[in-house]
Amino acid sequence: MGKIRLTTGQALIKFIKQQYIHVDGREFPFVEGVFAVFGHGNVLGIGQALEQEQGSLKVIQGKNEQGMALAAMAYSKQMLRQKIYAVSTSVGPGSANLVTAAATALANNIPMLLIPGDTFATRQPDPVLQQVEQEYSAAVTTNDALKPVSRYWDRVTRPEQLMSSLIRAFEVMTDPGKAGPATICISQDVEGEAYDYDEKFFEKRVHYLDRKAPVERELNGAAELIKASKKPVILVGGGAKYSQAREILMALSEKHNIPLVETQAGKSTVESDFKNNLGGMGITGTLAANKAARQADLIIGIGTRYTDFATSSKTAFNFETAKFLNINVSRLQAYKLDAFQVVADAKTTLEQLAPLLDGYESEFGPIISELREEWTAERSRLSQVTFNRENFQPEVKNNFTQEVLNEYADALNTELAQTTALLAVNDTVAPDSIIITSAGSLPGDVQRIWNPMVTNTYNVEYGYSCMGYEVSGALGAKLAAPNQEVYSLVGDGSFLLMHSEFITAIQYNQKVNIVLFDNSGWGCINNLQMENGSDSFHTEFRTHDNKILTIDYAKVAEGYGAKTYRVNTVEQLKEALEDAKQQEGSTLIDIKVLPKTMTDGYDSWWNVGVAEVSHKESIQKAYEARKQKLETARQY
Repeated sequence: MGKIRLTTGQALIKFIKQQYIHVDGREFPFVEGVFAVFGHGNVLGIGQALEQEQGSLKVIQGKNEQGMALAAMAYSKQMLRQKIYAVSTSVGPGSANLVTAAATALANNIPMLLIPGDTFATRQPDPVLQQVEQEYSAAVTTNDALKPVSRYWDRVTRPEQLMSSLIRAFEVMTDPGKAGPATICISQDVEGEAYDYDEKFFEKRVHYLDRKAPVERELNGAAELIKASKKPVILVGGGAKYSQAREILMALSEKHNIPLVETQAGKSTVESDFKNNLGGMGITGTLAANKAARQADLIIGIGTRYTDFATSSKTAFNFETAKFLNINVSRLQAYKLDAFQVVADAKTTLEQLAPLLDGYESEFGPIISELREEWTAERSRLSQVTFNRENFQPEVKNNFTQEVLNEYADALNTELAQTTALLAVNDTVAPDSIIITSAGSLPGDVQRIWNPMVTNTYNVEYGYSCMGYEVSGALGAKLAAPNQEVYSLVGDGSFLLMHSEFITAIQYNQKVNIVLFDNSGWGCINNLQMENGSDSFHTEFRTHDNKILTIDYAKVAEGYGAKTYRVNTVEQLKEALEDAKQQEGSTLIDIKVLPKTMTDGYDSWWNVGVAEVSHKESIQKAYEARKQKLETARQY
C-alpha cells in the first residue's frame, strides 16, 4: 500500500474533498467549502493546508465565528442536509464563539463540520495564548464546552488519530437519524505535524443515504390506527421536508381528506395553497390548525420533535381521546408522547402505507375548507391593521398604554403595523423567494401568515430560536440557492446582536435582502413580560433619559456598501421591494413599525415560569392562571 506524507491539516483537507453522498440515485460531493476566521491556532496549520490543497473547495472568509457557523447551518438546512460547509476557527475565543451555533444546529438536527483549533498536544508552552486553565485537569480546553452541543466530538492529539476521527464524524453527519454538528478539535502543533498516511485513505468515499423502510409490523399497526380514527391530523415536521415527502403527503391528504398542519421546520414542505393545508400548529400556529388539532383523535407526526411550541406546551390536543402515530428516522423522537412508533424514512413509509389505506376517508368532511376560509378572513384583516391615536386596539392586549404607543409613533415617525408590513412583503416578493428568520415575534408572524407558494422556501430556525441566525442564515441560504432571492426578516434586537455576515455577503457578491423591522425594543419579550403581569421593564430600547432609542439602520448598512431604503408606509415598502429586486448587490430595508402590532396567539398556551410570590396582583393572577392551565396539560 502506498504512502503519502502530509501534515495533519493537509490530510484533513485532502480527505474532505473526497467525501461524496449518494441520495436517490444521485451522487455529489458532500462538502461544498470551508468558512474560516484565521487566527492563532488554525492559520499556520489548516490555513496553510487550505492554501495548498483547496482544489474545488470554496473558501469563505467569515467575520464572526458564530455568524459563519450559522451561515453554514442555514446552507445545510436549505440543501435538505445533503451538503455542508466546514467551519475552521482559532483557539480560545474563536472556538468558544462556535458554541451557540453548534447548539442551534444540534437542536435542529443539521449536519456541519466544526474544526476549532486547540492547545498544544505537547503542553510545552502551556498556558499558550488564549488557553484556559483548570485546577482539576490540564486536559481541559475551551473546546470541551462544545461537547454537549455536538452530535460527535473528538480531540486529535496525534496525526494518525485523524483517520478514525474523520470517518466517525462523516458517519454521524450523513445519518438522517443522528444528523447534527460534528466537532473535531485539532491541537495546533499537531495541525502542522507530518505523518505517512495510507494513500487509500484519500480515495473517493461515498456515504449512502439509503431510505430506511418500515417493517411489516410497523406498517400494519400504522394502517390500523389510521383506519380506526375518525378525525386524524397529519403534523408535518422537518423530517418530512428533508425526506422530500411533498407529493405523497398531498396525495394521502387529498385522497383520505386528512388535514395537514405544520411545525416551523415542516412549513413549505407542502405549499400553502394546497387545499388541505391549515398552516402552522401550536403557539405560533393558525386558528385553523389549532382548531383541527383540538378535534383530532389521531395525530400522525411526520418527522417532528413535538417541541412545546408545536404542542402548546402539551395542551394542543385532547389527550383524553387522541392517540399518536409517529413516523421518524430517530427512535428517540418516534417515542414522543407515548406514540405508536414507526422508525423509518417518512417518504418511504407513506408510500408503502398508501395501499393499506384504500377505502378510508376521515370524517372532517367540509370542516377543512371552512377552517381555511375562516383563517383567510383573519389573515386579510391582519393585512389592513391601521393605527388610531385615540383608541388603537393592539393585537397584544396588556398595559402598554395608548399614550406610550403614540410616543412610539412620534419617535419612529410611523403608523405602520408589523402584520400589515409583513403581508405586504409576502405579496410583493417573487413566489420562489426564500425567507429566513429565527427569533422574536417574527417567527410567530411568519408561521401564521406567511404563505409559501413554492416548496422549501421557508428557512426559519425555531428549534433553538437563535438570535443572529437571521442575517447569517441569509448568506448560507443564498450560497445554497444562488438563483433565488433571499430575504432575511429580522427585528432590530436580533440585528444589533449579530449581522457580521451581512458584510461577508457583500464582500463575496452574494446578494441578500435584509428586511429590518424596527420597533425599538425586544417586542416579543416585552409582550411575554406584560402578558404575565409585569410592567414593561428593560425590554424597550430607551436612552438614559427615558427617550425611545432611534437608530438609522439604513445609514449603517449604507456604510457597509449595501443599497438601502427607509420605510414608514406600505407604499414606500412596496416601492423599496420592487427596486431591491432590480439590484445586483445586497440591500437593506429599514422599516419602522409600531410595537404591539404583531400577531397574537390563537387558541394556544405557552407554559412559562411565572413568579409564585409577588406583591403585584397582576402577577399573582398570572401565576394562578398558569396553575389552572397545567392541570389540563399532559405531563409526559
